[in-house]
Amino acid sequence: MSRSRPKNVMFVITSMPVGGAETLLVNMLHCFDKSRINPSVCCLKDKDELGEQISDDFDVRSNLINGKFDVAVVRRLKNLFREKQIDAVVTIGAGDKMFWGRLAAKYAGVPVILSALHSTGWPDGVGQLNRLLTRITTGFIAVASAHGEHLVKYEKFPQDKVFVIPNGIDTNRFQFDPCGRQQWRDKLGIPQDSPVAGIVAALRPEKHHELFVRAADEVVKQLPAAHFIIVGDGPERGNIEGWISNLGLKKNIHFAGCTSEIPEVLSAMDLFALTSHNEASPVSILEAMCCARPVVATNVGSISESVLDSKTGFLVEAGNLEQTADRWLRILQDRNASYEMGQNGREHVLATSSLESMTTGYTELIESLLEGCQYDDPRLSSYNVSLTGLDQPISG
Repeated sequence: MSRSRPKNVMFVITSMPVGGAETLLVNMLHCFDKSRINPSVCCLKDKDELGEQISDDFDVRSNLINGKFDVAVVRRLKNLFREKQIDAVVTIGAGDKMFWGRLAAKYAGVPVILSALHSTGWPDGVGQLNRLLTRITTGFIAVASAHGEHLVKYEKFPQDKVFVIPNGIDTNRFQFDPCGRQQWRDKLGIPQDSPVAGIVAALRPEKHHELFVRAADEVVKQLPAAHFIIVGDGPERGNIEGWISNLGLKKNIHFAGCTSEIPEVLSAMDLFALTSHNEASPVSILEAMCCARPVVATNVGSISESVLDSKTGFLVEAGNLEQTADRWLRILQDRNASYEMGQNGREHVLATSSLESMTTGYTELIESLLEGCQYDDPRLSSYNVSLTGLDQPISG
């Protein structure tokens, strides 16, 4: 395969606040072999916190769209892609960036057009308008095997255009940090010996923070010393503050806001919780497990491929308050079981979800498509990227 120059790859995203998909992208940008991939980022709207952070290291363009129906964004993107001599465009998530990014890439003559999706429902549900561009799309990237099946069965993408590249994280950065644990507990006013559960997620409706708050209320009734940490920001903050106030939990639940100190704040927790209505393979769970935190998460999307029930944590039915609170209490009241689950979780991530394997998967996929390699290139199998789509057709 010719590698006379690095391939110019532009990732198109709406904006880059602190969130799972955005953090995943930042980590991958830093991990690329720059002799093979020359990455850049286009934010249709603002750069936000993470976009500003990486602007010194990467070309990050922003504010290319002026509103939902600003069709001139196609011309601006087309000109940008041509200016940068882009070889491959990768849209991150569904919605506006998936539509405008792919359409502009087609007009600009970009050889490879990919869409990476990160969940199995809103905000990554693919509407009819986006489906119209399936024909011009080289491929759709899923983050887990079950997610790939979802894209074929429910989103109706052609089987031979669905590629699976599992999420990966920096296993050296994400480790338990006893100093970070103490510092964040001091910062939030949490006693060092208190049991603590926490969540790292954008404050959006699909993350179902109401369940998190109500489960915290149930736990406090039996474990008054318990505290809870909410990491992230977003449009639901006002509602969440209202639920906390109504339940009298202001002393127990703490907002950490958006922070880049994720390994440290995770270390301040004894339990990581995710209460989402829908997900694919959330990177926050991998980060928590890599920091040796046991996880209680809703059994949606591909989460069961990471959270092994009763081994690395517990799976619960989405929206089930009683089950969620019960599993939280089991872990918070049993330090030995908590420690064992945490260690099992880190070992599982080390074995299956490294940042290097994910980045190499993207690199090999893009290079193979650009060079016209056969999709079943055997050199790619070691990177957990399914270049033949799914093995068997899915009915239904």
